Amino acid sequence: MESMNDYKEELESSFREINVGDIVEGTVIGVSEEGVTVDLQYYAQGFIRAADMSNDPTFSLTQDVHEGDAVKAKVLKMDNGSGSIALSRKAAVDVLAWDKLKEMMENKEVITVQILETVKAGVVTYVEGIRAFIPASQLADSYVEDTAAWIDKDVDVRIITCDPEKKRLVLSGKEVARDRRRQERRKRIDAMQPGTVLEGTVETIKPYGAFIDLGDGISGLVHVSQMSQKRVKDPSEVVKEGDKVKVRITRVADGKISLSMKVLEDAPVQEKEEIPDLSKYTTRENATTSLGDLLKGFKFD
Repeated sequence: MESMNDYKEELESSFREINVGDIVEGTVIGVSEEGVTVDLQYYAQGFIRAADMSNDPTFSLTQDVHEGDAVKAKVLKMDNGSGSIALSRKAAVDVLAWDKLKEMMENKEVITVQILETVKAGVVTYVEGIRAFIPASQLADSYVEDTAAWIDKDVDVRIITCDPEKKRLVLSGKEVARDRRRQERRKRIDAMQPGTVLEGTVETIKPYGAFIDLGDGISGLVHVSQMSQKRVKDPSEVVKEGDKVKVRITRVADGKISLSMKVLEDAPVQEKEEIPDLSKYTTRENATTSLGDLLKGFKFD
């Protein structure tokens, strides 16, 4: 048998009260070029005009909204003249989106946006229906001169400024690009194996050693003690900036690479004791002294 619980939602909706200014949530039950019809579980349906759906110029009513979608909107009028409640999704976004944007900023969330237009000193895009600005200095990991070339491009960004009162939303692609570059560099470094022999270029000389450019933005240090098997007081005695050198990786730890030139040097040849040339003691003349007497002063191993 049916009970009151079977009609719980209908009963609750019958006592529900909606007023102008409320943020309501409903389900899309119809989409047309004129707007979106919303089931509010209320005595009247809601209607959002196409012009009240979004500020985002890339938004498409027919492509981005489908029957069954959940939508939040602000009540503008209790009767739009056709028996429906007039709603505005744009107005609701202005209330709800900033809270979400703040949360995204606090969580340092990476989001993908499409660059829509160029303005003085930067470009413009939209996040959660809110207009956002990306300064030219924050568009990539280096300053961008030609911002027009970035129009229609997708960029991964983080929110760096979120000010609802001033309606100010600022994004940065620079932080994301640099973080990824650091992560990729760390992966390349961690993949390097001690014992590997590489060729690099001396990029910087310090009193304690020389930094060697190994390519792909990776550098390693040859400590002064690892420059030569001979005693080295100053690294500039052995190398100068721009020199091509061969090095062996001796250690990889904490994102740092230790190198050695010394281990690639041939072992120094030890000086041998000179052996006298006996031929100079021979003569065609008759010897008056025996060979033993001639060689008496020499020592042989």
